[in-house]
Amino acid sequence: MTRAATLPQGTDGGTGGDHSRRQLLTGIALLVVGQWILSLLDATGKTLTQQGLPVVAVAWVRYLGHVVAIFLLIGPARWQRLSRPAAPRLHWLRGALMLASTLVFFSVLKLMPLATATALNFCAPLIVVALSPWLLGERPGLHARWTRWIGVGIGFAGMLVVVRPGGELDAFGVALGLLSALLFALLQMLTRRIAAHDAPMTTLIQSGVTGAALTTLLVPFFWFEAVPTALQCALLISAGLTGSLGHYFVIRAFQYADASFLSPFLYLQIFSATVVGYFAFGHLPDWTTALGIAVICAGGVCVAGGEPLLRRIATRLGR
Repeated sequence: MTRAATLPQGTDGGTGGDHSRRQLLTGIALLVVGQWILSLLDATGKTLTQQGLPVVAVAWVRYLGHVVAIFLLIGPARWQRLSRPAAPRLHWLRGALMLASTLVFFSVLKLMPLATATALNFCAPLIVVALSPWLLGERPGLHARWTRWIGVGIGFAGMLVVVRPGGELDAFGVALGLLSALLFALLQMLTRRIAAHDAPMTTLIQSGVTGAALTTLLVPFFWFEAVPTALQCALLISAGLTGSLGHYFVIRAFQYADASFLSPFLYLQIFSATVVGYFAFGHLPDWTTALGIAVICAGGVCVAGGEPLLRRIATRLGR
């Protein structure tokens, strides 16, 4: 875990605290903007797949648009410099996982509301905690273990409330949602390993290139049954733009603030997914689902932000 960034305690007339505060607030703002853009991407994917467009074809356009948009955003010189990864095999594996996660999540969106699907996907950090001792070799201290596993338990309970076995949600959709969370968790763990070798922008470029290459191989078998309408073409193009810009803003956010500081704010995407889902599809979670989503968020925040709090309490107690 990286050291938690905290807001400065008060202002003492110096400029250092104000500058640090501005950086942290900038990081939060960039993250929130990125999350809203990614929620628009999810709404676009849900719209297109529900209208019968093949998931693979939608993903193909999304990744091609991702590559083009990032190329135009950073320019040829930076593209050439940043598109040479130090660990290419890991990037290809990560790109394949990201593509699989995209395909599964778009399939989930066909079967359940946007906010519910997003909430299930946010079980991924809980899965990371459960698997990281074996797959990443992470052995946190006692306080961190307690906090993380309490968070996992809370998040799992929230997931059960959302799913409500035997309830109204499509059972196949729930299974796909949990598979999507598992793939996303594996993607996060692999991203941690890659971060030791390459810059975040290199990872962003390589994920787009890998996704575009793999979907180009697959798309002939999942081509559009009819020529997309003008509106569908516009939505397909927007998927590439929102996918690249959303991830770009999130990466920029983590350049202004530590991951441990920003991690609890990641759960704000469930709010953006709820708002976008309401305006795009008229979906609002019922009270029970909303309670389950809140419990998942509480578990995730406990995992992400509880460790520094416990460390400060232990320090105050002299342990």
